Amino acid sequence: MELNDHIEKILWTEKQISERVSELGSQITRDFKAQPVAPVVVGVATGAFLFLADIVRKIHLPITVDFIRVDSYGSGTVSSGQPTISFDLKVDVRGKHVVVVEDIVDTGSTLSCLIDHLKSKGASSVSVCTLLDKPTKRKIHFELVGEGKYYCGFECPDYFVVGYGLDMAELYRNLPYVGVLKPEMYK
Repeated sequence: MELNDHIEKILWTEKQISERVSELGSQITRDFKAQPVAPVVVGVATGAFLFLADIVRKIHLPITVDFIRVDSYGSGTVSSGQPTISFDLKVDVRGKHVVVVEDIVDTGSTLSCLIDHLKSKGASSVSVCTLLDKPTKRKIHFELVGEGKYYCGFECPDYFVVGYGLDMAELYRNLPYVGVLKPEMYK
């Protein structure tokens, strides 16, 4: 059985993702071009690594890039609701504008934890750029810091999705599209 056979349906193709990433990169470039200090783009490992790699190439500004790891899913398909930072930034964000690049925002608990953490480190603003937003799953309201902005690639229906960095038990990240995983693959 091939990897593609595990997918029930494709929600966003490689082409659609590429086009949207270009639009988001242009929007971020416009929004931050007047800032005197280069923004820090923070990828949330591991899910956002493909999205991060693509989006930073579409931001036409000097930027600093770093990673942070927040664990909340483990090997399951449902967030534990108790995110913990297991790998912190090495870049100092004090007094800087930070753009968090996330694969998916659902309950809001991971993002809330991250925003609070970056605020405690002295970030002057925290913006979020997420590939997918699943507002129907939101449990925690998060507030951006300073003049932070919210950039969203696609609003995601309530499916368990994989591909383009998103996983199920560390599998399926290498799919070039975002698709719905067949339920029998995780039950």
